[in-house]
Amino acid sequence: MTIFGVDFFNETWNGWVLHFTQRSAFWTTPGDTALRTMVGWNIEIMFMFLLVGIIYYNTLSESKKEKILGLPEKWFWAIGYSVFCVFVECLLNIGGHLVWEYPFWYLSFKGVWLIFLIGYFHFFCFAILVISLKSMKAKLTTVGIIYTVPIVMNVLAFGFWGWRY
Repeated sequence: MTIFGVDFFNETWNGWVLHFTQRSAFWTTPGDTALRTMVGWNIEIMFMFLLVGIIYYNTLSESKKEKILGLPEKWFWAIGYSVFCVFVECLLNIGGHLVWEYPFWYLSFKGVWLIFLIGYFHFFCFAILVISLKSMKAKLTTVGIIYTVPIVMNVLAFGFWGWRY
């Protein structure tokens, strides 16, 4: 649930970019979808982020000391899954299914690094944070905060200010 919650925040601020620039969000999802929920989010992407969190969690071993190529395994897999997600996103962009509007976000060396850091890696960093917390109360509080921020942002934007993204 952590990765999905962080993506919920990402999609929310992406919508705010669309509103404030009156030009475009950083990324948009044009074309056919079963359900478009926000400018850069649709039901297929939502399911993907729900599943990637489950896959990531179940990839990790029970050992907290496990290393792969010298990296703690949770960081190895965070990097690996982020790289894979960026690769898929690049294919979607090439196919016209995911549009990147701004030059600093293009399919270039500079843009791919931003997509890696802002688009995916920090999702796994938050998952690592939550997994590493000792108590269930701390885990639930952290996940609650992760969801509360975009919920409040969207209630304000959609409910009070009448924005559409």
